[in-house]
Amino acid sequence: MRSRREFIQLASISAMLFASRPWNTLAAKQQLKTEDLLKFNTKGQVTLLHLTDIHGQLKPVYFRPPSENYGVGDFEGIPPHLVGRAFLEHFGILPNTPLAYAHTMVDYVPLAMEYGKLGGLDRTSTLIKAIRSERGEDKVLLLDGGDTWQGSYTSLKTQGADMVEAMKLLGTNAMVGHWEFTFGQKRLKELITKMGYPFLGGNVFDTEWDEPVFESTSFFERGGINIAVIGQHFPYTPIANPSYMVKGWSFGIRPEVIQKNVDKARKKGAEIVVLLSHNGFDVDQKLASMINGIDVILTGHTHDAIPKAIKIKNTLLLSSGSHGKYLGRIDLKVKNGKVVDSSSNLIPVFSDVIAPDKQMTQLINKVRSPFEKECSKIIGQAETLLYRRGNFNGTWDDVICDTIMQERDTEISLSPGFRWGTTLLPGQKITIDDVYSQTSMNYPEVYRVEMTGKMIKNLLEDVCDNIFNPDPFFQQGGDMVRVGGLTYTCNPKNKIGTRISNLRTIYKDEPLESNKKYIVGGWGSVNPDVEGPPIYDLLEKYISYKKIVKPNNLNTIKILGM
Repeated sequence: MRSRREFIQLASISAMLFASRPWNTLAAKQQLKTEDLLKFNTKGQVTLLHLTDIHGQLKPVYFRPPSENYGVGDFEGIPPHLVGRAFLEHFGILPNTPLAYAHTMVDYVPLAMEYGKLGGLDRTSTLIKAIRSERGEDKVLLLDGGDTWQGSYTSLKTQGADMVEAMKLLGTNAMVGHWEFTFGQKRLKELITKMGYPFLGGNVFDTEWDEPVFESTSFFERGGINIAVIGQHFPYTPIANPSYMVKGWSFGIRPEVIQKNVDKARKKGAEIVVLLSHNGFDVDQKLASMINGIDVILTGHTHDAIPKAIKIKNTLLLSSGSHGKYLGRIDLKVKNGKVVDSSSNLIPVFSDVIAPDKQMTQLINKVRSPFEKECSKIIGQAETLLYRRGNFNGTWDDVICDTIMQERDTEISLSPGFRWGTTLLPGQKITIDDVYSQTSMNYPEVYRVEMTGKMIKNLLEDVCDNIFNPDPFFQQGGDMVRVGGLTYTCNPKNKIGTRISNLRTIYKDEPLESNKKYIVGGWGSVNPDVEGPPIYDLLEKYISYKKIVKPNNLNTIKILGM
């Protein structure tokens, strides 16, 4: 693995190039045009386009970037573990500009009011068509990094069919998956047959025969260049999500399998090898330092958005954010079977700037039409900013935790640290659409159980290790489980078992006793046969009752050592 110093030097060079873009200094939305977004240092014979972690969002959204994204070990203080002003300074982005708004939470609310929402697949379609027109269809490859089918009202009601139709219309060439597996094996296979393009993943094996479940590799010719795309599904799917949904399938990172597939692709004549991955940014950084022969890793899962691809050894690594906010692009120049030059960018999809593509707009209206009345139903209003992302806190999760404690009559509540979920600005109306953008899933039951203080601490320690283990191969994704009715201290740099301390109940302001039993509510359990009402029903009920919504528990977690 390269040194931290080398990493910073390389990223700084990228920042200098990126900062030279004229619209980096624009301070008014009306000055920004689609042509500005499409400006690019075109190179070579091949253009790779990358979308990832859309989470069912067909329409433009607000999505506040995190205020905490801690890295540990070799990854402390380097991209993607930079936020706010540190991110702006590192990448040479001026405050109060479109890029500052797209990439950070700095002055988020006033900038959101100025620059508007991002994303919307009809706007993304406009960008893709423009790039294909400029480059030529024969030079462009569009790849989907997964977490595409889940995360909205319509994706839940259609069981992913709405997103399959949309991505097919975009002209997607291949995809990988994670939350796609939570539709169950039968539905997954049904949707794959409707896609019309490969669902790649060489790291999933049948446990009975020890054979790959999916094709690992697809070959494409673009610009006269032979390209191999190798797929990597999320390696910890049976742990992060219910294992019964993928019964008989074994997942894993499997670097030795990746290396074999890369070598096979090279032997078959691949001049460019692309790993289309849902591993997560840090996992793929480590893989890039281990695996020989990968030219590009298009990474997903962690929702990180980096303005330029980062080079690790001979591998370019690009992460294209989430929720449709960005379109990633990498151009490659190939000579004598090797990549000799490249150019990259992450294009923010400013919905107020880009004219929607009519075909995609028609499709979105069609798939949403049966549900539009229910989706647009107003049930309340946000008093404060409601957002999801953050290593330890998100105000939407605070509201969810409040909901569970009230509606299930519990002392403590838990909400999984899912990274998906859109943002509402202060004063915005809350719709059914908004509720499902936080809670849309196929195992939504809200449980109510007794847990000892020791069990609660051990649970927090376990999740914390999944996030902050210094070896990214032992990080299983997501952010820290959110808590209601509880406060604690966390030192992410400590070893497992010693990261969590000073646990106290909030309403009684008492230390959490190891042997005492507490009534705990939560949702998103990976265990089978969980009973309880769906979280989206409880959240709708709670918001409808409250009318004006704000979180009750703020700043309840103290972070040390970071």
